[in-house]
Amino acid sequence: MTTKPNRRSQVLLFARNFLKHPRMLGSVIPSSRFLIERLVRQIDFRRARVVVEYGPGVGTITREVLRRMRPDAKMVVIEMNDDFVRFLGSSLRDPRLHVVHGSAADVARILAELGLERADYVFSGIPFSTMPKPVGEAIVQATRDVLRPDGRFLVYQFSPAVERMLERVFGTVRSEFEPLNIPPARLWYCTP
Repeated sequence: MTTKPNRRSQVLLFARNFLKHPRMLGSVIPSSRFLIERLVRQIDFRRARVVVEYGPGVGTITREVLRRMRPDAKMVVIEMNDDFVRFLGSSLRDPRLHVVHGSAADVARILAELGLERADYVFSGIPFSTMPKPVGEAIVQATRDVLRPDGRFLVYQFSPAVERMLERVFGTVRSEFEPLNIPPARLWYCTP
């Protein structure tokens, strides 16, 4: 069962971590409801059995995905920030959710350890523009490798830096823009 933490405490935790680790977070505040809605509209929850999220932060998007997911689906969130891992572990208690402290580049190993073969959807807000290019490329390729043939990689960013990486690895890459977010965000929907 998910609990709804105080929105103010979520924003303060997120902002405090932005100040501590500005290169690890893309924004000083969590994603807007407009960005979340635009993103989750891309998920067919009737067929989604395995959903992966990179960099869930305080779980703003995670909560919405869990709310809509099937009872037999699984969600794996991969987070590198210790504060966020602890927060998610204490505030999101749902048997479908697995909170993993680790790197998105290790997604194949993480899924295998959980007994999950492939993902139907992977979504990510990790800031590709601030990480070393080889790390970003490894994450994009690892994501492509764990997706089912009809799976999708859903990416939201505040910089277009990731677009070329996505286009080199995925067969189809479609983009949209969400102005009602701080800062405004670009979204990419990628299929193998």
